[in-house]
Amino acid sequence: MTKMEEHLEGLLNIFHQHSVRLGHVDTLTKGEMRQLIPKELPNTLKNTKNPSANDKIFQELDTDRDGQIDFREFIAVVARLMVNAHDSIHKE
Repeated sequence: MTKMEEHLEGLLNIFHQHSVRLGHVDTLTKGEMRQLIPKELPNTLKNTKNPSANDKIFQELDTDRDGQIDFREFIAVVARLMVNAHDSIHKE
C-alpha cells in the first residue's frame, strides 16, 4: 500500500472509529463530532473545546441539514482543511 493509500484508509478509519453507534457506522452525530474534533484536530481547528464553536462547525458540515454528518460531508471538511493547510504553507 502506498503512503497516500495509507492516509486515505486512515481517514476512513477515523470516521468509522467515531461513528460508533450500533448499526450506524456511516454517519456522525453532533455528540460524536464533539468528540472527534478535539481528539483528531486539536492543532488545526481553534476553540475545539468550546461547545458552541463545535455546534457551529457541525451546522456548517451538515449541508443536507439532517442532523448527522455523512462521509461525504466529513470528507468535504477534510478537503477544506487541506486547502487551508496548503495555502498556509505558501504564505510562510
